[in-house]
Amino acid sequence: MESVNVLMSSMIRAFQHADAVFFIGFGLFFLAVWFLPSLLALAFNRKHLGKIALLNIPAGVSWVAWLALLVWAVTGKISNKLASKEHLKKVQ
Repeated sequence: MESVNVLMSSMIRAFQHADAVFFIGFGLFFLAVWFLPSLLALAFNRKHLGKIALLNIPAGVSWVAWLALLVWAVTGKISNKLASKEHLKKVQ
């Protein structure tokens, strides 16, 4: 229990000595990681970008849902390429 108290006190001291640049940088990093599936959907799967972005807001709380969105954002066009290679129906 004492190690938890030491860890908490060291974190509190670190946040007390942090400046505004650190908090802005940390906030931008946090938002970039939270919305990473949306950013990847913008790059890979533009058709479902709105759905992924909308679902990304609550999905950040659950790692399972966030990882599922991450997979969906990355694999959008890949499944269509594989379907055309095998002469299958494209995924909508």
